[in-house]
Amino acid sequence: MPKRLFLEQFGPVHALPILHYRMEFAQLVRMAFEKVRPQAVAVELPATLQTPFLRAIERLPHISVISYRIDPRRGAVEGETAYLLVEPADPLVEAARLALERGIPIHFIDVDMDSYPRHLDRLPDSYSICRIGLQAYYCEYLTSCVDQPPSREDQRRERGMAFRLTELAKQHERILLVCGMAHLERIKQLFFTPLAAPLERIRREGISVWNLHPDSCREILAEFPFLSAVYEHRRGPLAEEPRESGSGLRKRFHALELINGGRQELPEEQLLDNAILRSARQLGREGIFPDRQRIIYRLFCEASRHYRQETGESVALWQKRAFFRFSRNQALASGMLMPDLFQLLSAGRGCVDDNFAYALCRLATRYPWQSETSDLATIRISPEEFWGGMRRIRFRPRQKRRKGLSAFGFLKRKRERRPGEWLEGFDDPSICSYPPEDLAIEAYGTFLKRKGCLQLSEELSRCEKFSSSLLDGIDLRETMRNMHEGSIYVREQQRLKGGVGSLVVVFDEDRRAERHPYRMTWLGEHDQESDMAFYASDPAENVVGPGICRCEYGGFMLSYPPRRMFDVWHDPDYRMAASAAEVLLMAALDYSLEKHVVYVAARPPRSIFKQMAARTDRKIVFIPLGSLSPLKLKQIRILHILAGKDKRAIARDYIW
Repeated sequence: MPKRLFLEQFGPVHALPILHYRMEFAQLVRMAFEKVRPQAVAVELPATLQTPFLRAIERLPHISVISYRIDPRRGAVEGETAYLLVEPADPLVEAARLALERGIPIHFIDVDMDSYPRHLDRLPDSYSICRIGLQAYYCEYLTSCVDQPPSREDQRRERGMAFRLTELAKQHERILLVCGMAHLERIKQLFFTPLAAPLERIRREGISVWNLHPDSCREILAEFPFLSAVYEHRRGPLAEEPRESGSGLRKRFHALELINGGRQELPEEQLLDNAILRSARQLGREGIFPDRQRIIYRLFCEASRHYRQETGESVALWQKRAFFRFSRNQALASGMLMPDLFQLLSAGRGCVDDNFAYALCRLATRYPWQSETSDLATIRISPEEFWGGMRRIRFRPRQKRRKGLSAFGFLKRKRERRPGEWLEGFDDPSICSYPPEDLAIEAYGTFLKRKGCLQLSEELSRCEKFSSSLLDGIDLRETMRNMHEGSIYVREQQRLKGGVGSLVVVFDEDRRAERHPYRMTWLGEHDQESDMAFYASDPAENVVGPGICRCEYGGFMLSYPPRRMFDVWHDPDYRMAASAAEVLLMAALDYSLEKHVVYVAARPPRSIFKQMAARTDRKIVFIPLGSLSPLKLKQIRILHILAGKDKRAIARDYIW
């Protein structure tokens, strides 16, 4: 791992080149303090802001905003207001904070200017410092910016900062300078030349220090709040606990964290604060230097926990993989290594769903210490006012329904008049399904069979250069890809021999039969219904009505035409199967009247099943479960078992 810290030394000055409002540079400031042990600290801020800035530093970890009016006679718009954000992950804030904590004199050496132009320099991602170190980063920056002349305002500021450094050098032997890397090289050159005191404003009226409203805190922090909160926790024992008596979050950390159900329920704010503290502790065990990539990973993991607690659904491995790949590609497309908050939210919404993105947003924008009540007046600031623009993202999360019903519907839902009343409904030895669910399963099965046929057709198609026949039409994609050849490509769609017979859908292999122990084979009741074999959760664990049980499929198999299937779970021909999913696949190969069998699962079957299919002149068409709509899969995975056909008349009152 390269040496991360780099200090440019000239005279008694040890200069740390920084990028403003970046967490990696705030940590470098802490490392520079330990290495230099300075007698004085100089920061790139004007002396006119010293009193309000130090007042804001004393309030940390509560975030403050400093505002002042800009004189319109100096080139500003009438009534324009300038804002300075004081947040923990800023290197200038960290330098001033450490100086106050250690009793080191701090000097504000910049020149106060009204008409300083806004710079939007596209610089490499600060995360690269974790890999290549600050010295290599700074050298590359100097190489790329050597031909860019400084503006008149920059020259004036740099002369003023160099003059004040020469004055400080007469009083101290070790000075730590924290300033932007855009100015450091010219300040170093000016330090050894005779300079005069700059002409500047020595007093500024109308400066105010505000407490930032929590809602604004979610939107305008340069580093998103979760990252700032983790950094604040990792600063050490000097970090103040969030607003709560006693040990605060550390005491609540061991509480039971269930949003709905369980022995205890915690408010959402407590759950989010606990997630931040848990992440800070975990990252603290992994290393001293904060790694942005690991913080983002912890954010994803904690958001996944909250998503599972809120919806009862887990983030699949393929969704996790797609999330990080998509967010990485977004970052690379924008010239960065790590994604920003907007890119993380858009990846969460696209790769999982709106509920996950909303959970990710709530956690990523949570800053535990910020409160609307404070010793200072509270201010709301929009991103347009502070940064000059913003990006919007909308979430449409599905509302959580208590036990499957709305708040009003839950009150109307029928309940047992006495314990065990609903068990009396299991007096009929026969069982049956709920017809609306049968229709949904059959319709989705038809869709999967068509999808399998389409996939086979794509595999059988071929493309070639046009010679004498257009075959099945021009292949525009291949023609455009080879436009430099000047040739036309045509596509031939070979006819699919044989259709799709049986269908197998596996939601969970459950090789130990722990989650889905219930196994059943059903025969179709009429000619429009397939025979079905399935394994599911135990019906006795969820009785929702008189003779009505709610289950969850682990997997099922459909075979048409109906009334041909024996009990596949006790068939000795399938004893070699290692799991219930393999039993269904072997039965599908046996009972299929067509050549092709569609197999939908998270991963393809073992190679031995391809050999078995070939021996019986069958072919398995594998469709990845991740390529299908998660919302539709959740809908068809629910199964209700009725104790007798007479329960179908009342089932709609108990099924949701």
